Amino acid sequence: MGKDQTVIFHSTIFGPIHSRRLGVSLGVNLMPYDGKVCSFDCIYCEAGYNAQGAGKAGLPTRGQVKDDLEKKLSEMHAAGDPLDVITFSGNGEPTLHPEFAGIIDDVIALRDRFYPEAKVSVLSNSTRIFDPKVAEALKKVDNNILKLDSAIESSMRLIDCPQSKEFTVERVVEALKQFEGQAIIQTMLLRGEHDGHIVDNTTPEEIDALIKAYVEIKPREVMLYSIDRSTPEEKLEKVDRDTIALVAAEVEKAGVKALYY
Repeated sequence: MGKDQTVIFHSTIFGPIHSRRLGVSLGVNLMPYDGKVCSFDCIYCEAGYNAQGAGKAGLPTRGQVKDDLEKKLSEMHAAGDPLDVITFSGNGEPTLHPEFAGIIDDVIALRDRFYPEAKVSVLSNSTRIFDPKVAEALKKVDNNILKLDSAIESSMRLIDCPQSKEFTVERVVEALKQFEGQAIIQTMLLRGEHDGHIVDNTTPEEIDALIKAYVEIKPREVMLYSIDRSTPEEKLEKVDRDTIALVAAEVEKAGVKALYY
């Protein structure tokens, strides 16, 4: 049984918050503020399962995102507040927004105006990188952070629960190569149980498969981390930092830069 866990971002622009990976981060939520829309249904998602529904608010318009972000950045800049990064995250997969590419252009322009030293980051589950418009938009941001939780098909389906049968490890690894060293690959390491199945993507078999995929993809770097917040699946365990450090060392031995959190 999972926890009755629901969305945690109740606005289009949220924060700033302190991200363990990115620093002082102002969030951009392109999904509804009262529901969740995602092409994955990850068992560890802090925003809960998709079964909670999409809510009634609908997606924010491109104009709304631009206006809300401009107002917030203007206020922060006037107050002298620091900002390291503007991060696309929120209640689901940001690249599902039909105006994602245009919104990226707007956000970059606003960043350049108010906080030119800040980075623009997108946290994506990689399901929409097959769309040329989405891929081109992702190539424009500073931190194009794309998910690959397992390079073994059965494990990926158990952990990430992709909503499309057409999404496979083989297809996504091949598609990730298009970013030619510009992508950052993000991998959630976890252990436990879900729906009667053992969950563990830290086994030698799993790590060997991930490293093989990383070498093929040739990312700028790999981000390894584990659970840090409440999850909808109750039987999941946080992987200790020492274990993650050992995995990072194996990745580095293969010639791929690895960061861990």
